[in-house]
Amino acid sequence: MSKSSGRIWPYAIGASITVVFGFCVATIMVTNKVNIQESDAYMTHYQDADARANELIEAQIAFNKKYNIEYITDGISEKDCVIKYKLTDKADKPVNDAKIVVSTSRPETSEYNQVLENPEIEDGVYSFSGANFPKVGVWNIIAKVQTDDASRFYNIKADTRIKEVFEF
Repeated sequence: MSKSSGRIWPYAIGASITVVFGFCVATIMVTNKVNIQESDAYMTHYQDADARANELIEAQIAFNKKYNIEYITDGISEKDCVIKYKLTDKADKPVNDAKIVVSTSRPETSEYNQVLENPEIEDGVYSFSGANFPKVGVWNIIAKVQTDDASRFYNIKADTRIKEVFEF
């Protein structure tokens, strides 16, 4: 049995440090090439939403104490779809003076984002015409609802293949 002279350990440690450093550089290079999408759950950058999280939650609770909002669209399709919301107070009286802005997007890309404003309003039903969903599948539909005294975001996922929607 031969004894090691102890010279291999410095080389092994140096090689290990070089390999780890190489992996770190490779990780940075790969992630810089990937198209990372920012969250749009509150129509703002996720950092702003995170910083204002408590404020947004409190505003939603205050809104829900005074108003009811409902997504009443029959289903979404590729071209010229009409997105509808019904807004009433807690006594089921229609609210016609709110400001609603709708944003639609795909979960994986911001390429197809669109903002819908200036709806037709009739008996508390806000109708946004001209919405286009050029790809088949799931879409995020986000409404920012603002009245004189309250505001909230109403986020749903809708699919062009089925009529079911899910609030998120």
